[in-house]
Amino acid sequence: MSIIKILADNPVNQINNTYGLTMHASRNALYAELHSRPFQVLVSPARVSYLAVMTSSEQKIQDFEHFCQLYLHSNMSAPLEDGGFYEVDFGTFRVRRDKHLEFTAYTIISTHFDSSNSPFEQNALSLLPQQWLEKIPGTVIAGFHIAVEDARTQPEPDLVAAKVYFEDMRLVGSRPQNGDAQVWTSFCLHSDDFGRFLIYNKNMSDSQLGRMVQRIIEIENYRLLALLALPMARKYSAQLVHMDDRLAATTACLSDPNEVLDEQALLGELIDMAAWVEATRAKTTFRFSATKAYHGLVLKLLGELKEDEVSGHLTLTEFITRRLTPAVQTCRATGEHLESLSMRIDRVSDMMRTRVEMSIQSQNQALLASMDKRSKIQLAMQHTVEGLSVAAISYYSVGLLKFIIEAVYDKGVQFDKTLVIGLSVPFVVGGVWLATRQIHKRFLLLARKEMPESELK
Repeated sequence: MSIIKILADNPVNQINNTYGLTMHASRNALYAELHSRPFQVLVSPARVSYLAVMTSSEQKIQDFEHFCQLYLHSNMSAPLEDGGFYEVDFGTFRVRRDKHLEFTAYTIISTHFDSSNSPFEQNALSLLPQQWLEKIPGTVIAGFHIAVEDARTQPEPDLVAAKVYFEDMRLVGSRPQNGDAQVWTSFCLHSDDFGRFLIYNKNMSDSQLGRMVQRIIEIENYRLLALLALPMARKYSAQLVHMDDRLAATTACLSDPNEVLDEQALLGELIDMAAWVEATRAKTTFRFSATKAYHGLVLKLLGELKEDEVSGHLTLTEFITRRLTPAVQTCRATGEHLESLSMRIDRVSDMMRTRVEMSIQSQNQALLASMDKRSKIQLAMQHTVEGLSVAAISYYSVGLLKFIIEAVYDKGVQFDKTLVIGLSVPFVVGGVWLATRQIHKRFLLLARKEMPESELK
C-alpha cells in the first residue's frame, strides 16, 4: 500500500544547509508545480471510473474532511492538511484526488476484477463505500467509466459487438497513438447515468497507456466544463436582441431634431440598460473566459492523441471539434455582444449628456441675455433716478442756502436777496451734479479693480 501526496507550500525563506544560501520562499513550490499531477502508470486490463465534482469554497473544506473518511473506512491514518493532489492505494483499488479551481476530481482505478465479464459489467466506482459516495459535497459535472482491455490477450470485438457494450448507441472511434490503441465511445449518458469509454491496448507500455487514458479523461472533463456556458449564452442572447432594440429606439429619438425629448426619462432608460449589461457581464465573464480556456485545453489534448481514422467513423477529434467549436463560438459571440452593447450604451450616454449640456448652455445664454436686458433697464432707471436725485438734492441745498442768505440779510447786509438766491441755483445744481459724477467714477474704478481680467476683456 502506498500513499502519494504533493503539496506546493513553503511560506518562509530557508537556509541551504550545503552552501548556506538563503532560498526564496516559493522555490520548492515552483519545483513541485511540474510534478503536482503526475501521469498514471496503468496496466491492462483495468477498470477506471472518474468523477468531477463542482464545489463552492465551503464545500472544498467539507470535501477534504469527507475524503479523510475514506482513509478511516480502510483503517488508515488520514492526512492532517489538505493538498493539491493525493493518490492512495487501498489494496483492491487506487483513488486519485485532484483539487482544481472549480472542481475536485476523483479517479478510481481497479485491476482486480473478473475479466470474463463484459467490459462495463463491473466498474471501479462500485468498489467505493456507497454511503461515502452519496455524501460527496458538491454536484457532479462529469462522470464516466473507462474499460481498458488488452488486445494482445483478448481480441477486439467487431462494431456490432462493441455497440452492445454501449446499449446500441452510435459510436465514435479512432486509433490513437498512431494505431497502438483502439478507442470507442458514444459521448452519451447510459442507463446508469454515466458515460463510457472502451479502450483496447495493442502495443503500449504501462506508462504510455496511463498517459493516454489521462488525456481521454481530461478531454471528456474539459469538454463538459467548456459547455457549461452554452445555456447561459443562449439565455442572454435572446435578451441581448431585446436590449439592442431598446437602444436603437433611444438612439432614434436622439437623432430626430424635431422630437421633443423627455431627457430625464431617456437618461433613466440608459441607466437601466447599462445596469443590466454590467450585471450580466458580472455573471458571465468568468464562465465565458473559462469556456475559452477549457476549449484550448481540449484542442491541445486532442492533438496529443495522434489519432488514426477508423474506416467509416468520425475520430474523437473530428466529432468533438465539429460539435464543441460552434458552442464555444456561440459563447464567445455572446460575450463580444455584451462588450459591444456596453460600449454603444456608453456612446449614446455621451450623446445624451452632450445634448443636455447644450440645452443647459442655451438656457444659460437666454438667462444671461435676459439679465443683460434687465440690467440695461435698471441702468436707465438708475440714470432717471439720479437726475431726480440731483434735482431733489439741489432743491434742498437751495433751501438751506436760502436760510443762510436770509440770516445774513437780517443782520443788516444790504443786497438783493431774491437775485442772490436765483443766481445760486445754477451753481448748486452744477455742484451736486459734479459730486454725483465723482462718486460714480470712484465706484466704477473700484469695481474694475475687483473684476477678473477675463471679464474686463
